[in-house]
Parts: sequence; C-alpha cells; structure tokens
Amino acid sequence: MNALIAIGGTGGHVFPGYNLANHLMEHNYKVNLVIDKRGSKFLKNYNHFKVSILPSSPLITRNLITILTSFVSVVYSVFRSFIFLIFNRPSIIFGMGGYASFPICIAASILQIKFIIYENNLILGKANKYLLPFANRILVSYKDLDGIPEKYLRKTVEIGNIIKKEIINFQQQRENSNDKKLKILVLGGSQAAKIFAETLPNIFKECSKSGILLKIYQHCLPSQNEKLKLFYKSAKIDFETFNFSHNLNEFFSKVNLAITRSGSSMLAELTNVNLPFISVPLPTSADNHQLKNSIYYKKKNFAFLIEEKDLSIKLFSHIKEIYENRSILDKIKQNQRQYSDKNVYNNINQVLKEILDGKN
Repeated sequence: MNALIAIGGTGGHVFPGYNLANHLMEHNYKVNLVIDKRGSKFLKNYNHFKVSILPSSPLITRNLITILTSFVSVVYSVFRSFIFLIFNRPSIIFGMGGYASFPICIAASILQIKFIIYENNLILGKANKYLLPFANRILVSYKDLDGIPEKYLRKTVEIGNIIKKEIINFQQQRENSNDKKLKILVLGGSQAAKIFAETLPNIFKECSKSGILLKIYQHCLPSQNEKLKLFYKSAKIDFETFNFSHNLNEFFSKVNLAITRSGSSMLAELTNVNLPFISVPLPTSADNHQLKNSIYYKKKNFAFLIEEKDLSIKLFSHIKEIYENRSILDKIKQNQRQYSDKNVYNNINQVLKEILDGKN
C-alpha cells in the first residue's frame, strides 16, 4: 500500500505526521511525506522517508488585496498538488491539520482519492473544517472536540493522540527521595523558548532567594545559551540548558515538574509519561486553541494552568506550594495514570482497514 501524509506548518502538525509515518512503515506501507517549506525544517535530520515540498498558504482575510493574493496562492497550491497526485497516486492520504494539508486533500477529493484528516486539538481547525465535507474520516484525539457539525459526526473516530511509541511505553525511573531539589523542565517551541528564557529565570531567582532548592533544565534558542548560563551561575541555581531536541525522554526521568506551552501533542506526551506540568498557553494561538487545551487538562486534574500574562504574579507561589508539599505532584501523577494513548495505533489500523476494504 502507498500512503501519503500531508503535513507542515508547526511542530504540532509535523511530529504526529512523522510518528504516523513510522508506524505505517512498520506495517509495510510505502510512505511519502508532503510538506511545506516552513514545516520541512523539523525533518531536516531525517532521510529515511521520501519527502516532497509543495507550496501552501493560509487564506488571509485582512482586506481585499490580501484575500485576492491568498486566494491565488491557494489555487496555485491546489494545482501543484493535483499534478503531483497524478504522478504519485497513493492508496490513502492523511491530512494532519493546518493549512499545509489543505491543497493536497482538495486535490485528492477532485481525483477521488480517499483521504483521512486528523485533529489533535479540542477545537476544529480551519483547514479541517473546510476539508470535513470531503474527507472519508476525521480522526480526533478527544471526543470533547468542538466545531464538528452534527451531520458529520458519523465520520468522527476518537483514536487518541498520535505520539511516539517510545512515549507510550515510557517507564519513569523512581525519583531519588533524598534529593530535596525541585527539578523543573522548561519546554517550548522557538517562540516559547525565547519568551520563557526572558521571563522565567527571574522567577526562579526569586524562588532560590526564598530558600527553594532548584535544578532547571531549560530549552532555549542557541542565541540565548550564554546569557542563561551567566544568569544561572550568578544566581547560584543548578541548571542545564539545551536547544531543540527530538528526544526528550532523557529529561523526563530527571525532573519532577515541567513548564510548557499548550500544544496538544506535548501535553499528551507529558501526561503519558506521568510528569506533572504547568501549561502556559500561547496567547496568539489560532482560535485560542492552546487555552482550550490547557483548560481541558486542568479540569481533568492532569496539570496546572497559568496564562502568560499571569506568570510573574502566580508562578512563584505555585512553585513554593509544590516545593513545600510534594503530595500535590503525587495527586497529579495519580490522575495522569488513569489516561493512556496506548491504543492509538491499533485504532488507526482499524480505521484504515475499514476504508481500504471499502466499508466507508
């Protein structure tokens, strides 16, 4: 079987697509990834997939000129995708969400190629909203997803989060009970890394001054390495900085708590490895979906939530409370253990079998 996975834009779309590609290859699919230029940077170190770069563009509606320009770009992207599919016709296509998946899926609909879309947030994204009438199925991470019209509910299949199998099978090492330090992992994409590196160190310094023993593992931009190192050394805070990493497993066993943006894949990974976290949603996320993700996890008692505007006010007291009462983290971990995405790939296999066998 030939499968094509259309991904692009942010890591929140790219990494589930990459995880899915690995799974399909394990099941003897020939996999082709179609990606836009923006998303290709996440896969530059991988060469075991056939990767094709096709143009994509969001529909910008600020004024008449941008509407017309964006419309022409989208039509061109669909045309390029149409030509690509004529010469590279797959058995099935997965659209992983985001505007980068839109052109290839529309072209697939014109050519009557079956395609599936995936939504891992708690509100239906714009691209998936437009593709839903034409898709054979929409796979969703959560049954609580908002935005699907009732007439399309029959297409909806809850499968869980498409995260790495190493995360699903992760076994956390037991924490050293004699170590009094609160060990915090700071995570985020490029934008979060910049903001967190500018905001959090001063809060950690305040914590240290109040007698809270910390060790910080902080993701940052390469340009921030030296500044952070000088700051933490001056503040006498134990630390380790790192730049972009595809393998965070090595950190998960070292820490008690994470501070992260609120992309659905990262929140799912942290929950699956039973690592309590404070989610800080990106204020500018489309349809404010990161805040919606954070609220969901907080309501499930899987995590804490602090909005970015409140970091300087609330983070210190959160850390102080956790440091003085570690049972707070134990309760979060106990709740997280009730959730698992271990069946996600079996669920995908079942949907594929139904569609490819013609039970659509």
